[in-house]
Amino acid sequence: MEPDKDIHHTDSLALNKVLPDIFYKVDILVIGAGQAGLSAAYHLKREGIKPGKGFVVLDDEFGPGGAWQHRWDSLTLSNVNGINDLPGMGFADAVNTKDKELQANIAIPKYYEQYEKTFELPVIRPVRVSEVTERNERFIIRTNGIQFSARGLINATGTWKTPNCPRYPGWEKFQGRQLHTGEYKNAGEFAGKHVIIVGGGISAIQLLGEVSEVTQTTWVTRRPPDFRKYEFTPELGHEAVAMVEKRVRAGLPPDSVVSVTGLPITPAIEKMLKKGVLDRKPMFEEITATGVRWADGTILDADVIFWNTGFRHSLDHLAPLKLMNDKGGIEMTGRLATQVAKDPRIHLTGYGPSASTIGANRAGRAAAKELIEFLKL
Repeated sequence: MEPDKDIHHTDSLALNKVLPDIFYKVDILVIGAGQAGLSAAYHLKREGIKPGKGFVVLDDEFGPGGAWQHRWDSLTLSNVNGINDLPGMGFADAVNTKDKELQANIAIPKYYEQYEKTFELPVIRPVRVSEVTERNERFIIRTNGIQFSARGLINATGTWKTPNCPRYPGWEKFQGRQLHTGEYKNAGEFAGKHVIIVGGGISAIQLLGEVSEVTQTTWVTRRPPDFRKYEFTPELGHEAVAMVEKRVRAGLPPDSVVSVTGLPITPAIEKMLKKGVLDRKPMFEEITATGVRWADGTILDADVIFWNTGFRHSLDHLAPLKLMNDKGGIEMTGRLATQVAKDPRIHLTGYGPSASTIGANRAGRAAAKELIEFLKL
C-alpha cells in the first residue's frame, strides 16, 4: 500500500507493519467513533470530503459502539437515559426497539456497526492516540499503530475512558473492593455485602436503586441532592445545555448538565424515597482499612466503596497543544461552541454542551461544516 492511497476499514496494526515510521496525510482526522464522532464523519462525507485522504476516524475500541458497549448489563431500552438517532439512519432501522428488555450494551453497538457499514465510514480500529503535536502547520498524531498527519482535528473522545475517582485520605488502606461506574456490570456481584455508594448524579441514584435491592447500602454525596418535582423535557434539556455552553465560551470548565437541571423526581426515585434508600449522608473525611470515617468521628464498616463520581473529558493526548487556560477550561467558539478559540483548526465534540446525547449530533455537524469552511476544503 502506498502512503497516498485511501485507508478504509483497515486494521491499523497491519498498516503499521506495511508503513513503519511513515505519516499518513489526511485533511481532517476524527478521534473517536462514538455518537459525536460518527455524526462528524457522516457530515464530512456528505459535504464531499473523501474517506481516506480527505478524512479518517480513529477509534481505540475493538468494535463499534463507543462507550455504550461498556455500560452495565441492567441498562436496557426500558431505562436507558436517551438514545438519539444518528443523522441519516434511525435507531429503529437497525434494532428491534419494541424489545424493551434488550441490553443497551448490545443494542446500541449493533446500531453503530450497521451505521458505519451503511455509510461506509472510514473507521480504523483499534487505534489509541497517545499524543497530538504540531509541526509545519500540521498536526502530528502519534498512535499505537500507524502515525498520522492532519490539517484539522475533530476530537470526539468523550469521557468514558477517564473516570473521576477522588483519592480520599486512606484510599490505599481499604481492604475491601473499590470500583467506579465504568467497571460495574450488575448488582448480583454485591449480594451480601455492605456497599457505600458515592455520588449524586443520575447514574449514582439508578445504581443505588439496583444495588439496594440485593444488599445493604449507604449513600454518600458531597452536596445534598437537588431533587425537583418536574418532568424533564427536551426543552429543559436544551436550556441546561445552553447554560453549559455559556461557561465554555467564557473559557470556564464545563459543569455537568445535572448540576444545572437538578434531579427530577421520577416514579423510580419516588419509590426509593418511600423505601428510605435515598437517606443521604454527607461525604466522609477518611477511608479506613475496613470502611470510612466522618469528621465527627463516626465510623462505618463496609465491604465495597462504589464511586459514581463522574468522568473527566479525555483530552490528555491534546496536552502538548496547550489548549487549557489558567481557569482550568478551554475557551470555545463557533456556532455550537465546538471550535477551540485558541486554534480554530481544532473542534472538540463531546466537550461541554455537546457531552450529552442531546447535543452530540448537532455538534458533529457543526464541527464538520465549520472545519471544512475554515480549511477551505
